[in-house]
Amino acid sequence: MDVILAGFNIDFETIKALHAAAPLSDPLTPETLSAAYARISRNPRPVNELRAVARREVEKARRSNQKIVFDMGHSSVAEHAVFNIDILGVSRLIVEEIEKFRLCSYTEKSQRYIRLDDDVVLPAEIKTAGLHQRFVETIKAQNGLYHELYHGLRDHMFRMHNDLAADPAQHPVIDGWAKEDARYIVSLATEAQLGMTLNARNLELMLRRAAAHPLAEVREFGERLYAVTQNIAPSLVRYTKATPFDIHTRTELRERTEKLMGHYAVDEGTEATSPSDEMTLVAPFPQGDDMVLAALIHSSSHLAMERCRALVGQLSQDEKTAMMKAACRHMEIYDAPIREFEYADLTFEGTVSATCFAQLKRHRMVTLTGQTYNPALGVTIPESIRAIGMADRFMEVIAGTEDLYSRIEEQAPEAASYILTNAHRKRVLMKVNARELYHISRLREDGHAQWDIRERAREMLQEARKVLPLTLLLATGKDTFEAFRTTVMD
Repeated sequence: MDVILAGFNIDFETIKALHAAAPLSDPLTPETLSAAYARISRNPRPVNELRAVARREVEKARRSNQKIVFDMGHSSVAEHAVFNIDILGVSRLIVEEIEKFRLCSYTEKSQRYIRLDDDVVLPAEIKTAGLHQRFVETIKAQNGLYHELYHGLRDHMFRMHNDLAADPAQHPVIDGWAKEDARYIVSLATEAQLGMTLNARNLELMLRRAAAHPLAEVREFGERLYAVTQNIAPSLVRYTKATPFDIHTRTELRERTEKLMGHYAVDEGTEATSPSDEMTLVAPFPQGDDMVLAALIHSSSHLAMERCRALVGQLSQDEKTAMMKAACRHMEIYDAPIREFEYADLTFEGTVSATCFAQLKRHRMVTLTGQTYNPALGVTIPESIRAIGMADRFMEVIAGTEDLYSRIEEQAPEAASYILTNAHRKRVLMKVNARELYHISRLREDGHAQWDIRERAREMLQEARKVLPLTLLLATGKDTFEAFRTTVMD
């Protein structure tokens, strides 16, 4: 056996410095890895030799990539070329569009841990609509209140947690609680930054989707992304223009939906969803526990699935419980359940704040779709803001925000959400399997999780346990895992 390090990502500034010190005759490109790996299936030579050949013959490697990826359609070859991208000065709203690509990796500037300045993106659509001044004035009011809230909440948090405040090492934690609640009033136009890692296959898809997006900021992002990557791996990224599918599908779906709603007189409803049912199970998986148990037996035997399900149907409740415990008994806090837990799916509908959605969207293995932000759904106000007597002031700024939202919606509807805040809500639909629910529970039900997403996660798990009591036997937050396991496994 040989395991050979073929390469690894290094900072591009380092690559440029090395090239400046000792210029290379051939360009440094990840395309040679893609070309070498593409040849594995049809060339008997060792892969490390194939890489050496590709490095010596970059142009030939590029022609090979183009034929394999674009003529033959083997796009997985492009996945061997990986890019690390710094993204700065984009709006919080557009981060949601960037992070829709589930097979990429992201690390984002957190509004929980970093005190915000007053940096915002001024959308081109707002300028064109002649609402620049109103937009800036409203943002100024939001940011002014953010700073007021931060100071008031900080004092409040230190008073409420004077036991923790006695330890200077805990001061950043308490300070963070003030930041995370104050941010509910800042707009979705607030500047963000993130680090992104993606392969060439997903890069091409991202460029294509960005080119078709109705917002100018997303289109500009796509253009800038292409500009910094186009010369690195040209043989792996070819189709970067918007396709008719990308441009027209969503528009036609909205138009047809509007016609249907008008024809059948469907009442959209304007009341905000009550906090107690913000995450509702709308499509439970029938006999989900039995399906997971059958899958466990299937992979532990040579029985066909039909016979596995028949066997589960004969088991007593104690036998089913014992089987599920065997699947969970040795699980540690860092272990995911085994893959058979993915055979039980649940679909939830929820009304969540922008703050909550920012965290929910990071669970990329779920199927998550959503509507646009809708002021008719109300806003989420942290209880701490009520506790310091600032709720009325908060709602005054929200009223001014929503007044401008209505103006923008009339003239530039696609850009109206920019002025909304982290407190505003949207409806989402989320399909998740039981294995991913464990991950959500472990991370988001934990006592260190932000309160908004923690409440939504608890609602989801409460609903899910009604239909998957055995499968979710050990689903709990990190902080309660050990005690929970001891109790459940006794």
